[in-house]
Amino acid sequence: MRPFIINTLQAIRNNKVKSGVILGLSSLVVAGPVYVYNAKISPRAVGTAIVRTGRAASTVVSAATLYKIHTWGRDYDEEYMAKVHTDTAKRICGMCSVNGGLFIKIGQHIGALDYLLPKEYVQVFKVLQNNAPESSLESVKEVLTSELGVPDIDQVFSEFDESPLGSASLAQVHRAVLKNTGKEVAVKVQHSMVQQHSKVDTITIEFLAKLVDKIIPEFEFDWLIDAIKRNLPKELDFVQEGQNAEHLSMLFNDCQFLKVPKIFWDHTTRRVLTMEYCRGGKVDDLGYMKEQGIDKNVVLGYLSKIFSQMIFVRGYIHCDPHPGNVLVQKDQGGRTQIVLLDHGLYQTLTDEFRVSYCKLWQGLLKGDSEQIKKQSYKLGVGKYYGLFACMVASRTWEDITGSGMADVNSKLDKERLQEEATAQIPEISQVLNFVPRQLLLILKTNDLLRGIECTLLERNTQGVGTFLNMARYCMHALATHKLNKSKSVAKSVIIYYTYFVCLLKLKVLKMLYWISLTSVGQRCAQILPSTLAVNI
Repeated sequence: MRPFIINTLQAIRNNKVKSGVILGLSSLVVAGPVYVYNAKISPRAVGTAIVRTGRAASTVVSAATLYKIHTWGRDYDEEYMAKVHTDTAKRICGMCSVNGGLFIKIGQHIGALDYLLPKEYVQVFKVLQNNAPESSLESVKEVLTSELGVPDIDQVFSEFDESPLGSASLAQVHRAVLKNTGKEVAVKVQHSMVQQHSKVDTITIEFLAKLVDKIIPEFEFDWLIDAIKRNLPKELDFVQEGQNAEHLSMLFNDCQFLKVPKIFWDHTTRRVLTMEYCRGGKVDDLGYMKEQGIDKNVVLGYLSKIFSQMIFVRGYIHCDPHPGNVLVQKDQGGRTQIVLLDHGLYQTLTDEFRVSYCKLWQGLLKGDSEQIKKQSYKLGVGKYYGLFACMVASRTWEDITGSGMADVNSKLDKERLQEEATAQIPEISQVLNFVPRQLLLILKTNDLLRGIECTLLERNTQGVGTFLNMARYCMHALATHKLNKSKSVAKSVIIYYTYFVCLLKLKVLKMLYWISLTSVGQRCAQILPSTLAVNI
């Protein structure tokens, strides 16, 4: 870690970087108005675009200057650098919060990079997950009347709550009641200027990423910029979001514990999405679950089943699965349901990719380094297969190859893992640039499930229970793939037999895992065999 930080500080002091910053800012100032004119952005947005761009650029430059001032002539000091990280993170986070829109989304990404960035950055930026700025009621009504083609929203809604249920980087949601049917609905309204701001913001963020690359060459943001440029237009189209929701509902029509809100198409446009209102609490809200008598273990099981089917079986993945988009409730029959919200962005996996990822998981479960290497190369990771495996499993390479991910006795040393990851920032950055973008979304889903399991069980479980549940669907997908290719009855029988043996082993492992979580079981778990995982 130390050589990396020292090299970074030297780069900040380098005159070439200073001249690059000045040249870059000048280019942005000159090119900005030209882009605004060519993109036909309204005059109203021009002024705010200039202010937002200037604010973003000056914040990044001042953050670099802050590093220079506080570290000039000093030997590297871990404790002192932690304070510098915190100060600069607060500056950048404050800018993201004021600018809003796409900058909030970038900030939310930063807050989710637990094993990539210094922990001070992650801690500061996590506030953006739940505290996105809200649009005024006047602004919301302006969007609604324009999009729905009515002079006043009272013609569409008999009730419309002034305070939003929640606000995100691109939109906010209000509870309302439809005037013609009396149906209670949730109305998602895009922030008024986000469409026009996003065009300039994308250019600005791309420039700033290149600027950071000059200051810290080892850390590349190409993967993040590429994802934003490809995905933002989709996320800004609420008609596509409604179509995604209906497609998911069709794929999971036999899943009684998954609730996807119904879309009201008569009151939906590219900037307004009207859907069924679903009550419930956030999936990581333990207080709500206790209050409603919802079993947290049932919730964990349902969650892993839903997302495992998405990844391993259906090949259709929800791309923004943070706790604010996943609710829990009880249906009219008193049964627990998972409510999945925000369907703006989905990723469809090819069968070839899906099968390779299943085989990678099989290798991780067994701790088979050769299989991990082979499948990682197929997935495009190449020589970084070891580090990539650690990112998928959230374990060190020694833990993975020692007993496999399914070892119920394994303990997670998160601080050690984060230290190792921080020391390998350049390599992790390379991995993120190399891997197919589909894999980035799967990594995000893995982190969600691990985090929710640790929160609900109120202990650091390393996500073992989630992994065991996901392993079942992984094995199912592989067995189905092999059966489809099988041309003989004998071979099919062998495939079925192998699959059922794997299921039996997984059931035993799951039982041992839950025993290990009890006070008595923690002592017994030390003598229970974990080697059952080896031959999955």
